[in-house]
Amino acid sequence: MSSVSRRQLLCSSSLGLAAALPDFALGAQFGEKGKSASLDLSQFEPRSMLHVKQTPVTRAKYPIVDVHTHLCFSRKSVAGVSLDPERKYLATPRELLEVMDGKNIAALINLTGGFGSGLEDAIAHFDKAHPGRFFTLTEPCYNRFLEPGYPRIQAEAIAQAQRAGAKGLKILKTLGLHLRENITTGKLVGVDDRRFDPMWDACGQLKMPVAMHVSDPVAFFTPTDRFNERFEELNNHPDWSYYGKDFPSNAEILAARDRMIARHPRTQFLLLHVGNFAEDLEFVSGTLDRFPNTSVETAARLNELGRQPRAARKFFEKYQDRIMIGTDAIPHAENYPQQVFGDKLYEIYVRFLETEDEYFDYAPAPIPPQGRWQIYGIGLPDEILKKVYYQNAERLFGLKIRTP
Repeated sequence: MSSVSRRQLLCSSSLGLAAALPDFALGAQFGEKGKSASLDLSQFEPRSMLHVKQTPVTRAKYPIVDVHTHLCFSRKSVAGVSLDPERKYLATPRELLEVMDGKNIAALINLTGGFGSGLEDAIAHFDKAHPGRFFTLTEPCYNRFLEPGYPRIQAEAIAQAQRAGAKGLKILKTLGLHLRENITTGKLVGVDDRRFDPMWDACGQLKMPVAMHVSDPVAFFTPTDRFNERFEELNNHPDWSYYGKDFPSNAEILAARDRMIARHPRTQFLLLHVGNFAEDLEFVSGTLDRFPNTSVETAARLNELGRQPRAARKFFEKYQDRIMIGTDAIPHAENYPQQVFGDKLYEIYVRFLETEDEYFDYAPAPIPPQGRWQIYGIGLPDEILKKVYYQNAERLFGLKIRTP
């Protein structure tokens, strides 16, 4: 070196080092006029410089039964508890069928069909209007939770729902995280509360699968601080955090769920969102091994599965008869950009399952809504794709879809 010796560089303080460097280095390190650039994290949208294979897959290789969609909701709910059986529809069947036909979606299973008159209306709106393309699940009638004899009332409601045409029961995280002894006040009601045993038994006797969502991503149960990998998401939606107050931990909720499942071996449970623990596939494997009456689906967890592609591929290979494709699709969902029903949503799921592409977005939104990382495809073989796409769903829900 001519102007600055190696010893001078090694021994300089940060200020002295800056003074010793040429102007072009200062610009690279500190930005224009010697000052470091500042950028709000919400404005950060880096463009990858990687040159990797891009495989556009505009249509699924085989017909898909999406086992996890939300096509309607209750018109009135408080703290996550549905108080009104009447339904609010988010899209018309014609709007949905246009996307379905383009992407090779044979059928959608609408999990939030509600109960009572609302359920009957949803089945008429979708299932009966377009046979074989839509199937609807019922939900518990929590609005009657305080009535004497509720366990019997709820069990009878399951039988009535089946007579109306429901294909199963959906459990939202209402049970375990929102439903309280006085519906919206008092102590939380646990997932393993024995007042629901008649309901689980009725589902088993009637061969109605139970689709269960009882927890959320593990990050939602930890402080919303600089160590939380879902900070942006929780900062935008602080009400999604279950850290503190009287909420149980994720581990406690899943333990309660497993105690309940152990009491009902004749009931089939579809554990949504990769068993509510996609961050730990070894844990989910243990659940599937322990309970042969359980299966899982993929909804809203490509962000987790796709960042551990080798483990995910092994998981799909081992449990190929017990995994289904679900997306958590919601038409016109402002708060859930990663789940908006449409072409882009299905193209990402199909790309993850059918290709071995590297480092691509897991959601249609411009800024990844569930964490700042990319995912990798797992390139499943045809025999596994068929099972995940439609065969496992046909068997679990007793369906027969039209295939080419």
